[in-house]
Amino acid sequence: MRNAFAIALALLVASLPSAGQVPKKDPKKATKSTVNDRLNIDVSRLVWPQPPEIARIKFSTLYTGEKIDFKALAEAQTKKPKQSWMDRLAGSKPLDQQNTKVPFQFIRVYGMAEDSKGNFYAADQAVDAIFIFDAQGSVSMIRNGKEARFGLLCDLAMDDNDRLFVSDSKLHEVMVFNPQHQQVAVFGAGELTNPGGMVVDTENRFLYVVDTGADQVMVYDADSFKLLRTIGTAGKKHTLTDPGTFSLPTHVALDADANVYVTDTLNNRVEIFDADGEFISSFGKAGDGPGFFARPKGIAVDCDGHVWVVDQAQSRVQVFNREGQLLAYFGEVGPYPGQFNAPYGITIDKQNRVFVSEQFPGRVQVFQYITDAEAEAARHKQAEGKQPPGTPVKSSAKEAAR
Repeated sequence: MRNAFAIALALLVASLPSAGQVPKKDPKKATKSTVNDRLNIDVSRLVWPQPPEIARIKFSTLYTGEKIDFKALAEAQTKKPKQSWMDRLAGSKPLDQQNTKVPFQFIRVYGMAEDSKGNFYAADQAVDAIFIFDAQGSVSMIRNGKEARFGLLCDLAMDDNDRLFVSDSKLHEVMVFNPQHQQVAVFGAGELTNPGGMVVDTENRFLYVVDTGADQVMVYDADSFKLLRTIGTAGKKHTLTDPGTFSLPTHVALDADANVYVTDTLNNRVEIFDADGEFISSFGKAGDGPGFFARPKGIAVDCDGHVWVVDQAQSRVQVFNREGQLLAYFGEVGPYPGQFNAPYGITIDKQNRVFVSEQFPGRVQVFQYITDAEAEAARHKQAEGKQPPGTPVKSSAKEAAR
């Protein structure tokens, strides 16, 4: 595996204002690239590592829920037509109050997934719904008590037929929805204690479900939903530390060779298994700085084999090679783009976009990963003088589709 990342020692501190400090607006600067005019942050400058190094990670955008028309809401609040005595007697609301729809917003986001059409899914545990964002920006939902019945949403996973798997830690089961978002199956009752992170091995037709409460990873047939085997030892109440065992595991990911990566949260490490469930290796140990873990949660593997791990307690995302060498990291506590408050999940799509979910505030931040090949091409351009140092690398759709 190529160690193409440079360690990103210059973090957000150099590119973002500290909490509570809002930079003065420069009228000469265009605002098209800002996420929020009230914050006036030029997100085009949010790259890691910082110039003159070749950028490998670039902030893209964020999701906060349904779009809010602040102007319409303000007008609805200011326009208060006088009610007639008949309306008051009947107890009816003014027309503007009847028709004003308050958009649903994220509160506490956990699992995420994307289907083959580019629709993005995010499970919000507090809203009790799964948000679905299409390519045109429209939002639909799978809601508790409407289209489905949820207890406590946790993670999402998508297979190659656009079937959506939903883990529910309160109902102790996994639900399956077809591409039309209709529930078609449910399984795991009597087998799962607290199902959490999931991933689908589309080649071997396995569905991996992390059972956080049982300290195991459950391996199901992705089509028949039959339990095939387990990884780890149950019944030890989060006390095990031996290789191949877990203490409160939360998330799981796969690499191109179908190897399985599991965040072993209380042991502050990542464990790696082969497709047969045999232990291969692990990396990580407890600490409060880059390269160490303090409650690792979400995990994903990119197209170059780098392992991305969300550290909830440190409010950062760290990128490692398979041997556990730190390659890059970004993030700190804060409300601005590129900062995090209780980050939880992470997923990487075929366009090399990196989605990171947060609980406080509820939102999903999106970053663009610059592949090894794209970074190498940018280095050649710099060496030839065709591109000035520090120029953000444009992600190639052709390369991303490989």
